[in-house]
Amino acid sequence: MPDTTTSPGRTDTPGELLPEPTRAELRLETVLAALSDPLRLAIVRAYYLDSGGVPQACGWFRIDRPKSTRTHHWRVLREAGLIRQWQHGLERRNVVRVEDLDARFPGLLNLVADWKPAN
Repeated sequence: MPDTTTSPGRTDTPGELLPEPTRAELRLETVLAALSDPLRLAIVRAYYLDSGGVPQACGWFRIDRPKSTRTHHWRVLREAGLIRQWQHGLERRNVVRVEDLDARFPGLLNLVADWKPAN
């Protein structure tokens, strides 16, 4: 289970875990389809590299899109098995499923980390 520390000396329970595929149910074609959108790829990359493994709210990744569009992107990532998502009060917290992805698709997260957006 990921570290849920949100600030030094403070630990929050992550909340209700939302439905996600098991490690065995992760499918490469579904994961790659989710990552084929540059915005979703950037979301996963930011959570992977910048969150320190601490579950962060969807608003932590700042994008200028309608709420329905943001909700869609995070749902696609969760249903593909790329992120784990908890309902925590009025917000959803997210973390990349590093152990599961490394076990099923070794090297995938290295490719995500090395990706640079086109200008």
